[in-house]
Amino acid sequence: MNLGLLLSQHEPAVVRYALSGAGGGFGRTLLAQTLLIDALRPSLLCDVDVEKVHALCVELGYDDLAICRTADEVRGATAGTVIVPSADLLDPDRYDVLVEGTGSPAHGYRMARAALLAGRHVAMVSKEVDSVTGVELARVAAENGVVYTPADGDQPANLLALVSWVRTLGLEIVAVGKSGEYDVVLDGDEIRYLDITIPAGELPRLMTLGVSPGETLARRAEAVKTLKLRAAADPCEMAVVTTHGGFVPDTESMHYPLARISELADIYSLREDGGILAKSGVVDVFTVLRRPDEASFGGGVFAIVRTGDPETWKLLEGKGHVVSKSGKYACLYLPYHVMGVETPVSLLAAVRLGIGSGVAAPRQNAVMAGRARTGLPKGTVLHMGGHHHEIDGVEPVLLPTTEAAPNPAPFYLAAHATLARDVEAGELITFEDLADADADLVAAWTRGLRA
Repeated sequence: MNLGLLLSQHEPAVVRYALSGAGGGFGRTLLAQTLLIDALRPSLLCDVDVEKVHALCVELGYDDLAICRTADEVRGATAGTVIVPSADLLDPDRYDVLVEGTGSPAHGYRMARAALLAGRHVAMVSKEVDSVTGVELARVAAENGVVYTPADGDQPANLLALVSWVRTLGLEIVAVGKSGEYDVVLDGDEIRYLDITIPAGELPRLMTLGVSPGETLARRAEAVKTLKLRAAADPCEMAVVTTHGGFVPDTESMHYPLARISELADIYSLREDGGILAKSGVVDVFTVLRRPDEASFGGGVFAIVRTGDPETWKLLEGKGHVVSKSGKYACLYLPYHVMGVETPVSLLAAVRLGIGSGVAAPRQNAVMAGRARTGLPKGTVLHMGGHHHEIDGVEPVLLPTTEAAPNPAPFYLAAHATLARDVEAGELITFEDLADADADLVAAWTRGLRA
């Protein structure tokens, strides 16, 4: 049954949500969408900049607002939406589900855990939190009879929903993944990427895979080697998918092929069939290659499946579906992720149906770790920042936990910690390298690893 139809058949009681990190871009998309949904209300908004959140709400059209700076003010507030500056003011009596969107591993974990212990559901937007503590938070949720779930609208939950659908159909999954946030656009003799323009070089001659896909992909990569196509957000999101979906990476840096959408079934074939994969059941990320008049993948998600009956998939290929030249593989995909516009589905499903987005028992199947790009001396603080929450001097990698030795620290557990000793270029950053890692995150990761 369609989830939207199922939700519409349940009681019409209004679902109240709390939102942390309410002043960010995600917060705006969710708050704007909420105005269109009678069954949903933002009852409690948390952000250090309460004035910014208040102004945002007024701009969007909310009028029953109050800023509260103490617990007594929160308890006495009669406004429909209360705005607070700190997590200790997130009164669980005022909400049914917490949407955690701070992006802060330590703060987000503590807020989510407190909500679960108070018997409130949690929809996790902060992939940084989930990549370190997702298994532990799922355990706490189960013990308290509530839902912990990645939130619809970001790639992990969207991909998990696609995986659930594919598995229900009995199709064998070879690979799953997403596109990067931004496309490489070939426009005449120029390549455009965000606001960067570089000469196209030989890329116009490489717009088809030809008889040697591996060689073509290597030459495409050479043509765009000056562009930064990888972001820490990518392995982080795929780490969440490994936790809730049961996948592992094929290679620690992921393949990141520069690919056209129509090529995905050929590229993500096993090597013996001309593709790039060494094994099945993996996660990966690709960068979209397109012309200006071609549609984007929209940061969407995909699943590569084995086709089975040749005649069925020949028929589907004739209808425009992406099938490999060998006929053995097909690509099923959703070309979008629209942030908070989609998140209401997660909130309503958690509260009304008691379900989340995971498709397997949460398990620490992989660790998003960090390798030093250059030598990092003792005393270096591993500052996390920027739009994609990168750590200066550290390359994010995704490793199966069965192969992750010796004891690497999760990337976002290491964030903001101080190095206790020198780390050489190319070395994994381990727990032993961190002088002051957050104790709560260490404990949560350790418990999750043992689950």
